[in-house]
Amino acid sequence: MNLGAFDKTAAYFPDVCFATPPDVGILLGSGWGAALEMDEVVFRASYADIPGIGASTVPGHAGEFVLYRRGGKLVAAWCGRRHCYEGAGWEAVVAPVEMLRRMGCQTVLLTNAAGGINPLLEPGDFVIIRDHINLLRTNPLVGAHVPEWGPRFPDMSEVYARRLAELLRAGVNRLGIRAMDGVYAFNMGPAYETPAEVRAYRAMGADAVGMSTVPEAIFAKSCGMKVAGLSLVSNLASGISPATLSHSEVVAAGEAAKPKMRALIGDFVDRL
Repeated sequence: MNLGAFDKTAAYFPDVCFATPPDVGILLGSGWGAALEMDEVVFRASYADIPGIGASTVPGHAGEFVLYRRGGKLVAAWCGRRHCYEGAGWEAVVAPVEMLRRMGCQTVLLTNAAGGINPLLEPGDFVIIRDHINLLRTNPLVGAHVPEWGPRFPDMSEVYARRLAELLRAGVNRLGIRAMDGVYAFNMGPAYETPAEVRAYRAMGADAVGMSTVPEAIFAKSCGMKVAGLSLVSNLASGISPATLSHSEVVAAGEAAKPKMRALIGDFVDRL
């Protein structure tokens, strides 16, 4: 990756973003853009104005960075993400995590919308990610080793921190929200999976499938950050439901689940 691109991205942010390490960084996926409750906004910016990130090309992504306070906690939130399939390169995909690292943030919550594979899942349910399957078989760490990003061969035996998963689990229990622990399969997209692929992923142990999260999780884990992952099941994966898949369905599911999303993230931040 082009390290100079990250320097240009970091140079855009004012000193206030680096003055105090955020208690948590949040990366919001499709449909999650309105899931934040803020007491005080410290700084906000449109992705279109941030060098190296750029405006999101996917509906359902707000495309805004917000540094805010909630209940005494400082939160750095990326409302929307860039995806591998958009063709902007790894830099745009992992720049939000790299900026969190440079801000001194040690904890990150990654969210997404996913297709449900496990037969126990229904649209509107949540999956607390306990592990993932990288179907792409490559990741942002490929290339020259950057010592600031951790060891050359980072351990991935526990990408998603158990303590953070326990906080999410406590939240869904208190709020009475349907959720399960599960394995998330990462497919680059932008095409949805075929029914045969979904059957293969299920045989591999996947509970949900989507087009994001894993690159950022690998990068964050390598950098020594504690990672939590949370999926909204926006639809049943191909072949499980007879319905034709569409992104409008994903956006609609996010809109319907907005109160639960907001409650879950607020509860998570409060428990940190």
